[in-house]
Amino acid sequence: MNAKAMLSISMAIFGTLGIFTRNIAVSSGELALYRAVLAAMLIAVYLVGTKQKINFKAIKKELFLLLLSGIAMGINWILLFQAYKYTTISLATLSYYFAPVIVTAVCPVLFHEKLTRKQIVCFIMSTVGLIMITGIGDIGGGSDYIGILFGLGAAVFYAAVILLNKFIKNVEGIHRTFLQFLSAIVILVPYVIMTSGVTLRNLDGIGWINLLIVGLVHTGITYCMYFSSLKELPGQKAAILSYIDPLVAVLISVIILGESMTIWQAMGGILILEFTLWNEISPKVQN
Repeated sequence: MNAKAMLSISMAIFGTLGIFTRNIAVSSGELALYRAVLAAMLIAVYLVGTKQKINFKAIKKELFLLLLSGIAMGINWILLFQAYKYTTISLATLSYYFAPVIVTAVCPVLFHEKLTRKQIVCFIMSTVGLIMITGIGDIGGGSDYIGILFGLGAAVFYAAVILLNKFIKNVEGIHRTFLQFLSAIVILVPYVIMTSGVTLRNLDGIGWINLLIVGLVHTGITYCMYFSSLKELPGQKAAILSYIDPLVAVLISVIILGESMTIWQAMGGILILEFTLWNEISPKVQN
């Protein structure tokens, strides 16, 4: 399979995440933990099977950053799963995709990068899109506001993962993801023990099947495909294909699940996706 097809398939799979998580009767913290454990086990098998070794001496100085990014990833998953519980998959996903806008706003402070006029326009218009999703028209009740806030919280921690990865230089691809999963497990185990506890006994057959799909397919297999394809594709082409994820999520939400979306929310979602995408592609690629 070529890299473009692999990335497209992995993004489409990511877009179906919400519909599977809704059939798993455990807390968001538990689901995040099981997702990390299953994915880490699968990737460990992959690394052993391909005889890949992690050079811990080379990454010793960056272990703290890997731990932080793994913690941010775990919290990101918890908040995203909470968003799915409180609002529609489309609104949760669109608010979650505000993460690139956050990264654009923070980079000038952390990396002393100068904001271009184009980036400023994209930031403003994406923010307008977010306001349209949350503040105009009939949003369907208070739970939707809570879900959107959880989605934005997930976006903040996803942006943190992106920003922390910019500081990690000596660990690449699947090795980095594997170590981040292990770091997420370290923080999620005590969190689950102190909150919901282990409630796997509540899962029926459908719940177990969905849990295995989320952990092994949506996380383990798909992350391997994702990082393998990134090695072969230019960054901007990868950025364009990544928007398959929210588009699939919105289509599933509206067409398959029959979840409602007002015209203002749809227009707001289009603004967020359009201007975050435009921010990531150069004029040459755009033409």
